[in-house]
Parts: sequence; structure tokens; C-alpha cells
Amino acid sequence: MHSSFIRIAAILGALAVALGAFGAHALRQKVTEATLNIFETGVRYQFYHVFALLAVAILFKDYNNKWMNTAGWLFIAGIILFSGSLYILTYIKAFAKPGLNWIGAITPLGGLAFIVGWFCLLAGVLKSTKF
Repeated sequence: MHSSFIRIAAILGALAVALGAFGAHALRQKVTEATLNIFETGVRYQFYHVFALLAVAILFKDYNNKWMNTAGWLFIAGIILFSGSLYILTYIKAFAKPGLNWIGAITPLGGLAFIVGWFCLLAGVLKSTKF
């Protein structure tokens, strides 16, 4: 599983760089500062959790258990739900699509996935650690 997480992290990392560049150059001209901040938050948390996913992939060799596996998938789900919903919300605000702001309600679900993922990472390390 660790090689799959590395591949997924590489793709999501490249996407984060591309989206960050898009936000810094093309998007800045088209949206308000508040909307740009929403987008940048999505990119920032995507990057944080790409690194978390890489850590899971690296640790998976020594801590090969269901907790590590779950942590990796929760980080991926968090990126999709948290960052993805912020990207969609930015699009909605940029192109004035009224009535679709409810998309922002998905963001906390991604945040919850991130939090639970971190606890699963902890459990995965503790489960395999000999005291």
C-alpha cells in the first residue's frame, strides 16, 4: 500500500503546485481578496496533507497495520472534501453562481477526515510500538 500512497501523494502534490500557481497568477486578477484566501486555504491544506500522506507511506514499511492504511485514506478523503470544496466554493464565488454556497458545508467533513487521519496515524504507531 505504501507505494500507492506515494504515487497518490506525488499526483496531489503536483496538482497543489499547479493550483497554487494558478491562484497566484491567473485567479488573483479575477476574484476578491476574500475569495482568493479561500482558495489559498485549500491549497495550503492540500500541501500539508500531501506531506502527511508521504509520512504514512514511509512509515508504512515499519508500521504496517490497518491504522496506517486508514490514516492514508483519510488524508486523501480530507484533501478531496476539504480542499476540493474550497476550490468549488472559489469557482462559485468567482462566477456568481447563487444558491450553491451550501458547498461550503462539505469543508468541515474534510477537516474531520484530516483530524481522524492524524489520530489513526498515532494509533498506527502506538499499536506497533513495544514499551
